[in-house]
Amino acid sequence: MHPPLTPFPVLDEIGHEPWEWPLPGFISLHVVVPRCDSEQPCLIETLAGTTTEGQIVRIDPGQRTVRFRMSADGPPLALPFDRFRRLTLTTPLTAVPRPIGVPVWRVPAAEEERAYRLTTPAGGPPLAGITLGHVETEHGLFLFTPVNEDRSVQRAFVPRSAYTQAEFGPTAVDTAAERWIASPSELVAALERQSHMPVLPLGDSLLQLGLLTRGQLSRALAARDDRRPLGERLVSEGLLSAADLQTALAHKMGYPIVDLTRFPVDPAAARRLPMARVAELRALPLMWHDGRLVVAVDRLSRVNRLREHRAQLQLDFLPCLASQRQIQLAFAALVKQDLWSPNERVPHGVFNTTL
Repeated sequence: MHPPLTPFPVLDEIGHEPWEWPLPGFISLHVVVPRCDSEQPCLIETLAGTTTEGQIVRIDPGQRTVRFRMSADGPPLALPFDRFRRLTLTTPLTAVPRPIGVPVWRVPAAEEERAYRLTTPAGGPPLAGITLGHVETEHGLFLFTPVNEDRSVQRAFVPRSAYTQAEFGPTAVDTAAERWIASPSELVAALERQSHMPVLPLGDSLLQLGLLTRGQLSRALAARDDRRPLGERLVSEGLLSAADLQTALAHKMGYPIVDLTRFPVDPAAARRLPMARVAELRALPLMWHDGRLVVAVDRLSRVNRLREHRAQLQLDFLPCLASQRQIQLAFAALVKQDLWSPNERVPHGVFNTTL
């Protein structure tokens, strides 16, 4: 007689995965996130505007309640979402440990930091602040307040019942991009002004490029005990990449910057430089002007390489600046248009190196 078979477990008895606090992708890849089913210190702001400190035990989105303790040894209380207007986890998220010599990861504040303003029901005072990214769900709005000079964030939750409208301001990149060149006529005028432009302070160039927020620049300039050049300090602290610094140094010398998300690339001009040369020189042809090919590069070293190849290619170049990411995207779009010879193949790993 065969022994009885072990039955399969009943799936309904396995239980559900614990609810996870939503995070923007750029944060979730770089920080240590505590389990959401562990108790954490929190601050709850009531509808009347008063605040209460305690320990959050659990968030139950299905029941639209928060369970928390007023004190470490107090009983857990159930607070419905519609009884408070903001909950903040007061322990900041910390960066994933880095190897020695690697800068501490920072939130990309220039791309993500925005002011927000939430309109509250019945004409109450608005909720306002600064957030580094946000996630909105059916349950409400999850915000991420910068702390520790943009090295960390505090997580906050505003229930859907606590606001009727959410407004977000521009980031430093958005503000900078409004000044970037978007038309051929603007670019021609900027190139003609280039020789007469004064050399910008590095800080002004960084702001115009959207590489830093004003707060980050102010803190860096206030650190008078550090005698290193500003650019070197910003790179060592992880606020800038070495490539970004090179772009800023080129911009401070007067090279105009182009917004390739809006600028209409001239296909005839693009064909003047073979696809393999575009990839090799990391230079994107934009237009033909006054017998010269206007090309976008992302740093000053690219300009020197263009000069070295001028005789070989029998082309004279007028360089301007664009972000590396925008150059990559614009090049990919041109490849899809079959502008170059069908015999030319996209080089492997195009634009991936930093030469």
